[in-house]
Amino acid sequence: MKEAVILLNMGGPNNLDEVEMFLKNMFADKNILTMKSSLLRKFIGGMITFSRAEKSQDIYRKLGGKSPIVGHTKSLVKKLQQRLGNDVIVDFVMRYTPPFASEVIKKINKEEVEKIYLIPLYPQFSTTTTKSSLDDFEEHYHTEGGDATLVEIKHFFENESYNKAIVERIKEKMADAQYEDFDMIFSAHGLPQKIIDAGDVYQRHIEKHVKILKKILTDEKMKFHEIHLAYQSKVGPMKWLQPSLGDKLKSVRNRGVIIFPLAFTIDNSETDFELEIEYREIADELGFKEYRVCRCPNDSEHFIDALENIYNKMR
Repeated sequence: MKEAVILLNMGGPNNLDEVEMFLKNMFADKNILTMKSSLLRKFIGGMITFSRAEKSQDIYRKLGGKSPIVGHTKSLVKKLQQRLGNDVIVDFVMRYTPPFASEVIKKINKEEVEKIYLIPLYPQFSTTTTKSSLDDFEEHYHTEGGDATLVEIKHFFENESYNKAIVERIKEKMADAQYEDFDMIFSAHGLPQKIIDAGDVYQRHIEKHVKILKKILTDEKMKFHEIHLAYQSKVGPMKWLQPSLGDKLKSVRNRGVIIFPLAFTIDNSETDFELEIEYREIADELGFKEYRVCRCPNDSEHFIDALENIYNKMR
């Protein structure tokens, strides 16, 4: 029986011309802008896209003219393909930029695949990420007339190998330093509080994940001065999950600080620009002795182990 493993993620511009497409598609997503009226969503989404397009282009220009997410994902797919062998097709779909679900599905349908394993690359479940990506793939799959069995996983933050990948990234950044001289901040992408109040389990998954990682760090004798959770990437005037990363940085001044981007598996503009550049400037203004940002798991061997383990458990 021929099988496929499809990794799902939100995507990012492959070039500067795709920045507007990325924003437009994101803010047309009913899981992101949750108002019932499609006309209102289109209007508000258009306004947001118009107001943010130029600034977003500047961000990606500083990152080399594109998001790093696609390059890292291609490397991850290549390594996972090597691990699983030629009997399994490994590919990826992005939610808001190419490769879109429709084009990948057309390729899969030509291969007469009988079972497709969908793995959203979001460690914690959220309607804004996991549900959105799964719904998008399934909708297009049925539109394209696919008849394979779809098997999906909705979160994997408890996976042992995945958490080894996180600890490995932290150790890499702390190789020349003493843990007790640093505060550890797990920074998760924020969400509007109203989405959480509507029943999204994201915050609970984030808090549970931090608890798991605290125990692992203790077992590994990685004794940071303190370990914190904060949320980044707030936009707009509405209430978002708290504490914000900016506020958290103010409370741990005059020590070293290391940030791990908890909600991301693959580096993107929120890690390479927001954390590495914008928040570094804030940390410098606050007088931090050291400010360090961990890389995401990307294509690390531990992450490959985790994805192989997830696939085997789904079978």
